[in-house]
Amino acid sequence: MKGRTIVLDHIQDREAAALMVDGVLDDFLIATDAPPPGTIYRARADRPVKGQGGMFLTTPDGPAFLRQVKGLAPGALILVQVSGYAEPGKALPVTNRILFKSRYAIVTPDAPGLNISRSIRDEDERDRLLEIAHEQMEDSPHGLILRSCCNGADANEIAEDIAAMRAQAEQVLNDTGDQPETLSEGDGPHILAWRDWTDPAEVVTASGGFETHAVLDALDKIRGIYEPLPGGGQLYIQPTRALIAVDVNTGADTSMAAGTKANFACAKALPRALRVRGLGGQITLDLAPMPKKDRRGFEAALRAAFRSDPEETILAGWTPLGHFELQRKRGRVPMSEVLK
Repeated sequence: MKGRTIVLDHIQDREAAALMVDGVLDDFLIATDAPPPGTIYRARADRPVKGQGGMFLTTPDGPAFLRQVKGLAPGALILVQVSGYAEPGKALPVTNRILFKSRYAIVTPDAPGLNISRSIRDEDERDRLLEIAHEQMEDSPHGLILRSCCNGADANEIAEDIAAMRAQAEQVLNDTGDQPETLSEGDGPHILAWRDWTDPAEVVTASGGFETHAVLDALDKIRGIYEPLPGGGQLYIQPTRALIAVDVNTGADTSMAAGTKANFACAKALPRALRVRGLGGQITLDLAPMPKKDRRGFEAALRAAFRSDPEETILAGWTPLGHFELQRKRGRVPMSEVLK
């Protein structure tokens, strides 16, 4: 099946969204029991963590941890936003840099100014978008970012999106409560799919779409540790308590360049393999043997592959044993913990 298809459905009574690209599961979102990223709290400062520059906070959904705080005294109230998912037994990760994000617009209370995605280069289009932004953000102290999908989009839709995000920001920031409270819920999978999967696609909303569009079959495959690579190589992805181990095998290829080919195929396939499994944290790649002269090219291929991935990933580099290490944001709950 060629092309892009977005399938909105439910699985195990949980809201979920799947992105199929040329018949392959490219991304998958599912509701969990944890507060989703984007949730905004009025939280109470609890106690600082010496040596880490952080503070534990009290929220309606349990303890949270805020890094790099200055001048925040225990007992003070502060607005924070959930930035990712916590490991079991740990506090929610939050940030005090609040964003109000939608399909076309991001309102940035702490960063005033009107900005347009750098990927939009046509000057006439940038002027059109700036005019819309000025009209909707007039007299507002907040900043605005217009996302790349604004390019060529309907002016009324963009204006409505900006107005909605500005109204939400003003409602949350002007709330004057004096107790910890949830001020805004994070977006669920269906809204996230509309918000972030902006390239043209067929959208399927009928019940049973996961079955008719082979999403269930794809989910069965990603529950395992095996991921095939183009050219006959294989990835084996195994989460442990400490890290995620990724083993690269050359398969049946016995040529002199088999290791290099398998490693470069791994670089292209790894972002999708981690994304659909919801995996993040410390990741160690046990690569197939290849000459050291090919390492720089492998790093370039890996960096290019992660550039379009939604989760922040840091390429940490090579170990003395020849492994390659990554640090990936825990932006999702692992699929193995959600789907039993």
